[in-house]
Amino acid sequence: MNSAFPPLRLTYGSHPQNFADLRVPPSRGPHPVVVSIHGGFWMSAFGLDLHDELCESLTASGIATWNIEFRRIGDAGGGFPGTFIDVGKAIDFLLDLAPMHNLDLKRVVTLGHSAGGHLALWAAARLKLSVQDSLMSGAETVLGLRAAVSLAGVCDLRYAWQKKLGGGAVPALLGGAPDKMPARLASASPAELLPFGVQQILIHGTKDNLVPIEISRLYSETARAKGDTVALIELDGAGHFELIDARSREWMRILQEVLFIVEK
Repeated sequence: MNSAFPPLRLTYGSHPQNFADLRVPPSRGPHPVVVSIHGGFWMSAFGLDLHDELCESLTASGIATWNIEFRRIGDAGGGFPGTFIDVGKAIDFLLDLAPMHNLDLKRVVTLGHSAGGHLALWAAARLKLSVQDSLMSGAETVLGLRAAVSLAGVCDLRYAWQKKLGGGAVPALLGGAPDKMPARLASASPAELLPFGVQQILIHGTKDNLVPIEISRLYSETARAKGDTVALIELDGAGHFELIDARSREWMRILQEVLFIVEK
């Protein structure tokens, strides 16, 4: 695609999938940052290019974007714990990038779609994890987030497994069924980590037939009951992929929400 903001591709770790694309607005800054996390039920068949256009849209609106790739199911070391370790490492790498690119680390937001929505919420919750947890391997200084935005996110792995979302995607991610892997489920599912004290925005289409809106409705109810600040925005008539189509009216609504979060 022709890009108004050609990305700077950088590596944040030693694995072949440890890379990400940085786009920075031409304005002086300091720039708020959206960490973009793509979906695809954690499978290696899907990559960060899914979010190229929405990252262009965000950067055109004055937000730096860090569109991350990571090990997925099908990659060597993907799944539990590698997928989680990589996402955390990619986010924390912003600590190194901030001085040279004038990034505002007080205004960092994760934004993920589908399985990426799960990871966006998990990244906001990981400060709750023990330093001994396998998902925190290699983490030294953990970057705190202003907010996490889940677009049609798989925010509850137990629910997703029970409803067989993505076929066998959840057992493939965890290395076994959640009922056989309670410790892994407790560390890996945002719903199990509630409350975690970070603002959360869940945006979901009412006609989504891949990740039904009920998962976000139940999650938001539970999160609020436990004391977290959570907003659920239901997009009437929208399916699954309109939320990452930068030409859609749904994306325009999402963009408005993100701009409000980083500017307030």
